[in-house]
Amino acid sequence: MLAWMSKGGPLMWFILLNAIIAAAVFFERFFYFHRMQIHAADFVDGIRNSLKRGNFIEAEATCNETAGPVAQVVKAAIVHHDRSREEIREAVQDVARVEVAHLERRLVVLATLAQITPLIGFLGTVLGMIRMFKVIQEAQLPSPGQLAGGVWEALIPAAGGLIVAIPAYVAYNYLISRVQNLVLDMEWAANEIVSFLTRSDGDDLREPIVVLTRQKSSGV
Repeated sequence: MLAWMSKGGPLMWFILLNAIIAAAVFFERFFYFHRMQIHAADFVDGIRNSLKRGNFIEAEATCNETAGPVAQVVKAAIVHHDRSREEIREAVQDVARVEVAHLERRLVVLATLAQITPLIGFLGTVLGMIRMFKVIQEAQLPSPGQLAGGVWEALIPAAGGLIVAIPAYVAYNYLISRVQNLVLDMEWAANEIVSFLTRSDGDDLREPIVVLTRQKSSGV
């Protein structure tokens, strides 16, 4: 591997560094999302049972003991249960925005690496081709073997950039799908609890609470 790195030029070390950072970001986010994922339906049912008994303290304690953004948005609704429906919804949306920001943390790093690493590889290839043509100019009549050797060495950075960028792109979109699933759970749980807490307010109890994510799964 070190031989290929040396033949590919100094930019290969930047490509390797990008690969290490991308892997670190992916695994950190992967295990973070794994910890944050809960069974939203079971959690909401438990909270409803506590609220039916009028035990708001127990419901809030359950939220504190449960990891993840779903528990935090439900807790926001419970803490503001004595407010109007609109105030509860605003409190839930404020917390949801903070939780979405936590979920999306470092994903922009992965997206950036997926974009720039092929460009770094292409730059390395261009520099390699420049070196090769300089040798051709100085050697006047290079052999076919010299030409072939210069070309394949120049192409190493381009291949390295693609080898890193493709998995990084796939990893980014996978993590975005996990974020969107968690956001859907947050919205569903928030709507259920807000509707339960404000069911005596009358009309339009199911007005949805919408939380928008900044990232898109269709591309970086």
